[in-house]
Amino acid sequence: MDKELIKVCEAKAQAWLSSPVYDAATQEEVRRMLANEDKTDLIEAFYQNLAFGTGGLRGIMGVGTNRMNIYTVGAATQGLSNYLNKSFKDLEQIAVVIGHDCRNNSRLFAEVSANIFAANGIKVYLFDDMRPTPEMSFAIRQLGCQSGIILTASHNPKEYNGYKAYWDDGAQVLAPHDTGIIEEVNKVQAEDIKGLKTTLDENNPLIEIIGEEIDRQYLEKIKTISIDPEVIQRQKDMKIVYTPIHGTGMMLIPRSLKMWGFENVNTVPEQMVKDGNFPTVQSPNPENAEALSMAIALAKQIDADIVMASDPDADRVGMACKNSAGEWVLVNGNQTCMIFLYYIIKNRIAMGKMKGNEFVVKTIVTTELIKAIADKNHVEMYDCYTGFKWIARQIRLNEGKKQYIGGGEESYGFLAEDFVRDKDAVSACSLLAEICAWAKDQGKTLFDVLMDIYVEYGFALNQTINVVKPGKTGADEIKQMMVDFRANPPKELAGEEVVLVKDYQTLKAADHKGNVTDIDQPEPSNVLQWYTAGGTKVSVRPSGTEPKIKFYVEVQGEMKCPKCYADAEAKAMQTVEGVKNSLGL
Repeated sequence: MDKELIKVCEAKAQAWLSSPVYDAATQEEVRRMLANEDKTDLIEAFYQNLAFGTGGLRGIMGVGTNRMNIYTVGAATQGLSNYLNKSFKDLEQIAVVIGHDCRNNSRLFAEVSANIFAANGIKVYLFDDMRPTPEMSFAIRQLGCQSGIILTASHNPKEYNGYKAYWDDGAQVLAPHDTGIIEEVNKVQAEDIKGLKTTLDENNPLIEIIGEEIDRQYLEKIKTISIDPEVIQRQKDMKIVYTPIHGTGMMLIPRSLKMWGFENVNTVPEQMVKDGNFPTVQSPNPENAEALSMAIALAKQIDADIVMASDPDADRVGMACKNSAGEWVLVNGNQTCMIFLYYIIKNRIAMGKMKGNEFVVKTIVTTELIKAIADKNHVEMYDCYTGFKWIARQIRLNEGKKQYIGGGEESYGFLAEDFVRDKDAVSACSLLAEICAWAKDQGKTLFDVLMDIYVEYGFALNQTINVVKPGKTGADEIKQMMVDFRANPPKELAGEEVVLVKDYQTLKAADHKGNVTDIDQPEPSNVLQWYTAGGTKVSVRPSGTEPKIKFYVEVQGEMKCPKCYADAEAKAMQTVEGVKNSLGL
């Protein structure tokens, strides 16, 4: 083990023992780490300060500077308070919204943050219980706040928690505020945190508890997204199975579906229990088949039409439907996003709702078929970076000039409205049910709709390959992989020549003939893309929230009929395997 690193970690740990700020239980755990001959726990807890990145904090809960605890959360809140007091110094009263999910310690972290904001003279609207992330985004705009935070680690395993910061437009913070907040957070020492206490100061006039009234306003706005209420009336008995996977979706999604007119919503009882340990799943991630297994079992039992699931903070939606053979299959994030935008564009045109100034947004790693759908229907499409703050930025840039009608990303996030500025599973589940009703009205399933898209716009298979590298050594390995790929980009992928390389770090694109062009994005990002002569696209980027490097592979082809799907998929999978071999994965 690195002796110098151990020394650094021991010094940081000793500082926690010598300061009166840290409570007795925390100091006892620090003593245990110091006394342990195996210094792994000590290093992982103290080798760095948990970075307040552009998305906020996310990490394993526990004691130490590299862990989510009341002190790291407190420092983040104090830094954000300092930045807000500087940025809005002329405002009579600065205000923030605080939301949280179902995770262990989320309520504690929310209440600690409320006390600190209030101690810094900032008005706090604190939700009375867990709520979906998109509702917190909505509340910022609805209540005229300058910022908001949500305590959530989204779909990460139960050991994790997180802290996301939002600006006055209801979106996650972007430049220059992101770096400005990070600078303030990095200046904060534990001794600087005002009002750091673990019980909520309920008598503080600056802390106001909110709940039902905002729920009602939010759900009423979501109901306005419905494109064809009549089709819902005709198919109101359609059987829906929904699971919140123990998370915040249970607060509003069944209620929203009912408000839209769906009368046969079946929830998974064991997963309608608020629990930060997520006892019925290995991981509360709607991308994973295992997380939907109980919902699919119920769907088989009652012969349902659709299965939908939201992650713990209800910003992402996963779904399953029956294929042409009547078997339940998962619909991935790329397909879900494509179905949403296909339905929105097609039916807004059919209902005469298009004015000609509409636009949609996708991320650079999301399927290119969306561009094909938008182009063919003369709808403007923007490509942006991964993360909904970039989609929100595009909405803000076009505000008052063009009409946003939908945007999404391959990681199961979709936003159908502009009064929220983050992905929204509450509206997505409601709209998904409408799409299913529209399909059923024509004697089709969602799977049939997907096949229709492939026949009309071309086939694409998307697969994400995650290479997990935990801890400090893993982070170093991921960094080196990106360096190596930049130095030696692949010449071929699955036997096809690489004809275009895009490097978002330098914002330059170079083709195989040596021509170099600029990439139009607002700032550099650690992403590489390779395009082959046969239409395959591979994107690679380190995850911003988990210890992994992600490879997004898209293989394009054609599908002449719905029955050709299996062949198109098998052929594309061979190419995916070839890509993996070419990259040594």
